[in-house]
Amino acid sequence: MRELRRDLECLPTRLETKGKPPMEISTSELARELEELIAALDRRLPNLELARETPIAQDAARLRARAVQRLAELNTARSRV
Repeated sequence: MRELRRDLECLPTRLETKGKPPMEISTSELARELEELIAALDRRLPNLELARETPIAQDAARLRARAVQRLAELNTARSRV
């Protein structure tokens, strides 16, 4: 997920489509989607016996770490409000 959808949080977006309003996502919706992503990554059981699975598992671990970090940032920002 490109920059964990950070680019969807702010308006205006960099890439606007013709005649359509820019996409907007609420903080609570983004948090919910990050939680779903983390849960999905936790459910995935890689088969590390296959050589091609190792880089996929490493990418998934990095993505999960970034999602957890972003979720923590959102929760911190929401608690300040």
